[in-house]
Amino acid sequence: MHTLDDISALFQDRFPQQPLLVQACGRINIIGEHTDYNNGFVLPASIDKYLFFALAENGTDECHFYAADVGQEHHFKLDAIRQSDRGWANYLMGILQQLQQEGVLLEGIDLVFGGNLPIGAGMSSSAALEAGFALGICSLFNLQKPRHELAKLAQRSSHEFVGIPCGIMDQFASLFGRAGQAIKLDCQSLGYEYISLNTGDYEWLLLDSKVEHELASSAYEDRVEECAQGVRAVQLSFPEVQSLRDVSLEQLEQSQKAMSGLVYQRCRYILEENERVHQAVACLSEGDMPALGQLLFRTHEGLSREYEVSCRETDFLVELAQEHPGVAGARMMGGGFGGCTLNLVRRADKDDFLKKAKREYYRAFGIRAEHYAVEVVDGTEVV
Repeated sequence: MHTLDDISALFQDRFPQQPLLVQACGRINIIGEHTDYNNGFVLPASIDKYLFFALAENGTDECHFYAADVGQEHHFKLDAIRQSDRGWANYLMGILQQLQQEGVLLEGIDLVFGGNLPIGAGMSSSAALEAGFALGICSLFNLQKPRHELAKLAQRSSHEFVGIPCGIMDQFASLFGRAGQAIKLDCQSLGYEYISLNTGDYEWLLLDSKVEHELASSAYEDRVEECAQGVRAVQLSFPEVQSLRDVSLEQLEQSQKAMSGLVYQRCRYILEENERVHQAVACLSEGDMPALGQLLFRTHEGLSREYEVSCRETDFLVELAQEHPGVAGARMMGGGFGGCTLNLVRRADKDDFLKKAKREYYRAFGIRAEHYAVEVVDGTEVV
């Protein structure tokens, strides 16, 4: 765990220049899980878990990167950007490659980064890495790129260099976050609106299962392909359809015989989850936290049983939340197979819930769950 001052000091210990400083946010996603790569709706918010960057031009054609949280270095020349076995370096190099493909003339960069954003917990540390670095590079080289272009650039980097077919939600949320508000994002048009996150007597609480199953990346790619198969099946009768975003439940029912039962199940979850995003916005505008909580529970049931991206550990944590009278709702958050559950907990009951949940989870799995109270803050910015 490092602070902004730590990162600045580490940079100045290693490099002679005065650095530019950037802080990039992680995110929670209230609802709308796995809908983004289907051009659907999502409801994320940026949170006070950060990656901090100190970076400067060095006047050469070489880049020198240092990841403080893991104590690793990576060096390369700008004309020889190649995939590395260090995943964090690929997210950074992919941004540079995208800029080079646009014809941007870059110089070598010295970089130190680190922070307090947990890795593998479902708060999208990878998107924060991309968003913070992209914003920093544009500031260093005075590239006048609007934030939605940076989000798209980071997504292309994930697709083409890192090799992950992700949606755009995480990068967008990190770049467009606003204190006290969620972002209702249309992942097809990139139209968005801010939604007040006034939760009254309740607060958002993350419970980290502390597990990350190897299935996560391969299953993610499988779900992307299964949804694409569903679209192709629907197009046989409705050729105007471009993505699951365009499909109604009636069209899906009419096309059911053209797809496997498993693909139908995946697609139905996506269509229902898009509708839950709209319902969640209505709950927030009406201040109805119990109703919002029920939507979270329904999303988790869909993720666990229909989309099949949960695991025993996160299912167990959600079951504990359902049994506690102080919890309005809970669900697994992120790609799946581990990471955090998102819990909407009455403030007066938070300590009791945490005590019971951590005790029962340890008894069941021998793992000490960790919790994070999060505040919704402004998004990634130059400090």
